[in-house]
Amino acid sequence: MKPVYLLAVVPFLGILGGIVFANRVEPYVFGLPFILFWIVLWVILTSAIMAIIYRLDPANREERQ
Repeated sequence: MKPVYLLAVVPFLGILGGIVFANRVEPYVFGLPFILFWIVLWVILTSAIMAIIYRLDPANREERQ
């Protein structure tokens, strides 16, 4: 397994591991309860992390014809 793929563990830990600490309604962030904001934030961060993994993967650097 390539070390860059270990980045894929970060969203898993952020959503499932962090939900225990973020399990509260207040404070409101952007009008959302904190727990909902936490989940939405990690969905967006997951997309960014997957894009980083895609860019760093050497298999995607080959020229396609």
